Amino acid sequence: MKFFLFLLFAITPVSLSQLEIVPVVRTGIDVLVENNFSILKGKRVGLITNPTGVTTGLVSAVDVFAHSDQMTLVALFGPEHGVRGDASAGSRIDSYIDSATGIPVYSLYGKTTKPTAEMLNGIDVLVYDIQDIGIRSYTYINTMAKAMAAAAEHGIEFVILDRPNPLTGNTIEGNVLDTKFKSFVGMFPIPYVYGMTCGELATMLNNEGWLEGRRKCKLTVVTMQGWKRSMWWEDTGLQWVPTSPHIPNAATALFCAATGIIGELDGLSVGVGYTLPFQLVGATWIDAAQLAQELNGKNIPGVYFRPIIYTPFYGAMQGKQVNGVQIYLLDRSEVNLVSLQLYIVQMINELYPARDVFVHSDSSRIKMFDNVMGTDAVRIALEKKVPAAVIIADWKKEVDAFVPLRNKYLLYE
Repeated sequence: MKFFLFLLFAITPVSLSQLEIVPVVRTGIDVLVENNFSILKGKRVGLITNPTGVTTGLVSAVDVFAHSDQMTLVALFGPEHGVRGDASAGSRIDSYIDSATGIPVYSLYGKTTKPTAEMLNGIDVLVYDIQDIGIRSYTYINTMAKAMAAAAEHGIEFVILDRPNPLTGNTIEGNVLDTKFKSFVGMFPIPYVYGMTCGELATMLNNEGWLEGRRKCKLTVVTMQGWKRSMWWEDTGLQWVPTSPHIPNAATALFCAATGIIGELDGLSVGVGYTLPFQLVGATWIDAAQLAQELNGKNIPGVYFRPIIYTPFYGAMQGKQVNGVQIYLLDRSEVNLVSLQLYIVQMINELYPARDVFVHSDSSRIKMFDNVMGTDAVRIALEKKVPAAVIIADWKKEVDAFVPLRNKYLLYE
């Protein structure tokens, strides 16, 4: 513990009062530091991280590793949004030199999404430390999987510094991805909300032969201390670092699960570009009060829809008046988050058949919707006016089949 405190003071000014606030949960990086980097001692390390890779004292993993004399940090690898979080969603990033440390940074969201032999030259172990949000289409887990495959291919160890799932370790929702729709927004046959930490998911990918080439890497998971599957983020005592520009706090992760898929469609706003990302659904032609009334009339457990009129500050609807609903999660333990967007699409198409959200979306957006959904069956069913409740009921069979497989790889109670 003394080494941990010294390291924090050596890197950044942190007051003693801050350090005395001990969280309930110790993340993988904290455990690693407290063990004096024992599993990395004397090794040349490549670190895959972004701004969320921080200690309890909010010190960047980059700085922690760069200042350690137990191992040598030789390369940094950045996912979508970059190592320092300075790239917008979908932006391709070039490799460069990190100005703070002088260490080369290789982009895994540019010309390649998988570390190359050249990038891995001289590296003994790859370390992954990124906070995720527990959603299949969030690209970080696919960056992790690609890096694991590269490690296996080149005989390099792979270490994951585990972190909490902000949707808890028990929430499993949505359909299981059909591998015919495999893409970088969904690579593996897991539900949309999969109820695992990154360390648990990585163990599954490794042991089930799901990595590229069915290879298996030498994997070590540095597990958390104090984390329980039932914990929501505020139960951990940890500070939240925005995982991407539109996930500014842990609560937004829930809303992303609720509306992120339909956010791929043209003509619909989900609040990205306004102050409430993923908490809103609207369009210029919607009657806000009518949509709210009809959705509330469905008595969906644990949720309430309030009519709202807003004007996005940027994005496709910048400067336009958007009418829609704000989503309130009254009881998050009762809400099936992923299902909400199906009810919303069903209701919009019923109220405004001339504005069918699929008919009026560009083919590229339809393809992205299907890829994020992990199937075209949901869109086809909605186009055929199959009730959302029927589609959602079918998902239960897929989740029920997934759970026993998942349970083999759980690292926490």
